[in-house]
Amino acid sequence: MKAKITYSLIAIFSISIALQANKPKWGATGHRTVGAIAEKYLTKKSKKAINKILKGHSLAFYSTFADEIKSDNKYRKYSPWHYVNFDFDTKYDRSKANKKGDLIQAIETCLAVLKDGKSSKKDKTFYLKMLIHFMGDLHQPLHVGRGEDRGGNDIKVKWFNKPSNLHRVWDSNMIDSYNMSYTELAKNADKLSKAQVQALQKGTLLDWVYESQALAKTVYGSANNGDKLYYRYSYDYLSTVRFQLQKGGLRLAKVLNDIFG
Repeated sequence: MKAKITYSLIAIFSISIALQANKPKWGATGHRTVGAIAEKYLTKKSKKAINKILKGHSLAFYSTFADEIKSDNKYRKYSPWHYVNFDFDTKYDRSKANKKGDLIQAIETCLAVLKDGKSSKKDKTFYLKMLIHFMGDLHQPLHVGRGEDRGGNDIKVKWFNKPSNLHRVWDSNMIDSYNMSYTELAKNADKLSKAQVQALQKGTLLDWVYESQALAKTVYGSANNGDKLYYRYSYDYLSTVRFQLQKGGLRLAKVLNDIFG
C-alpha cells in the first residue's frame, strides 16, 4: 500500500515538474541577469525605497518570484500575465485583449499600484516583485509570440540531441550552455555610453512590446519543427539573447526610477 502511494506521489511530482518546464518564462539565470543589470542604473533614491520594500533583498533575488508562485493555486489567476498574444503587424487592441489579463495589463497594474500613495506596503511588495519578473518576460520575444503554438512551446526541436522546444531554447538552453552565472552575465553586458542607455530607455511600454514582437518574427524564422540545433544556432543568436537581457535591465531601472527616483 505504501509503495503504491509512493509511486503515485512520484508520478504526480513528475507531471508537475513537466508542466512547469513547459510554461513560458525566461530561465532563472535570465531573470536574475535582468535584475542585476537594473540595479546598476538605479538612482540612490530608488535604491533606498526599493531596499525598504524588499527588506534588503536584491532585484535578482525576487526576479523569479512570479514563476515560483505558480505552484500555489491561489495565484493561478496570474498565469496569463506572463505573455501577450496578438496578430503580428497589428496594434494591441484592448477590446480584444485577454479578459483574464496579459503581460501588458500585468505591467500596467504593477505600475499603478506602486505609484499609488494609498497602496498598502503588502501590495507594494507583491507588485514590485511581480514587476521585476514581468519586465524580464517582456524582453523574451516569444512572450509576445503566437498564441497558437504557445509562444514556440509547440515547436519541438533538439538542443544538442536533447528534446527541447523553440521557447525553451530562448528561455534557458542557450544561456545555460554558455555556462555563465547571472552575475557574470550582468558584469559582462555590453559597455554602453550614456546616450546609448538613454536611447534604449526611451519609448512607451507598447513601443517595447512591438519591438519584442518584431524580434519574435525573426525567432520563428530561425528554426522549424524537428530541427536539430547546435553551436551554430548559439553563435548566431546568443548575442541577441544577451542584448535582450540588457535591455530588460535598463528598462526595468527606468520604470523603477520613474516611480521611486
